[in-house]
Amino acid sequence: MAHILVVDDEESISNLIVMNLSMVGHTSNQAFNGLEALNIIKTEHFDLCLLDIMLPGKDGYALLDDFKNVGIPVIFLTAKDSLTDRVKGLNLGAEDYIVKPFETLELLARIEVILRRNGKHKHNFKYKDIEVRFPEHMVLKNNQPIELTAQEFSLLEILIQNRNLALTREKLLEIGWGYDYVGETRTVDMHIQRLRKKLDWDDVIKTVYKYGYRLEVQ
Repeated sequence: MAHILVVDDEESISNLIVMNLSMVGHTSNQAFNGLEALNIIKTEHFDLCLLDIMLPGKDGYALLDDFKNVGIPVIFLTAKDSLTDRVKGLNLGAEDYIVKPFETLELLARIEVILRRNGKHKHNFKYKDIEVRFPEHMVLKNNQPIELTAQEFSLLEILIQNRNLALTREKLLEIGWGYDYVGETRTVDMHIQRLRKKLDWDDVIKTVYKYGYRLEVQ
């Protein structure tokens, strides 16, 4: 997965982001002011930076060129929510602009988009005897192909991207089937059952009681 720098002067928010990044397999480092961030990128390579704008020492707008000069894409993650600020951040060259407070799943999804756009995303996922090749929409078990429907593959991809996070049935419907999908959450249960059977993942796709599901991997 990716190595991500989190630059935010609010320690509690930074720690929460780092925890969630770790749960889905990313590694990270933290900086709590602009000057600290500058020192870190001189000695360490990152695939992406989550950058606050209102920082002591040097603000996010001023830092953006420093990150661009060393080839680190930036997502602004800030409480500055005006249209003017959004337009300014994107015009300066940020890959994305996310306003606090944010949903963890949305942040992780946008991170995936930026990593893929910049060629930083690993295109395969392996766990035990299962290999998932995302660009080819292919799943292998012991190097033998497993037939999944398009919807099953989409659901599997969502679970993998958010692995070790509990996802509600409603959230899986929203992401996997689209906002306009009209149906009961039983649809999710049926697809989960099929995935478990095809992948032999009864002990990997966990049921979270009265909530939803979690793909549990080390």
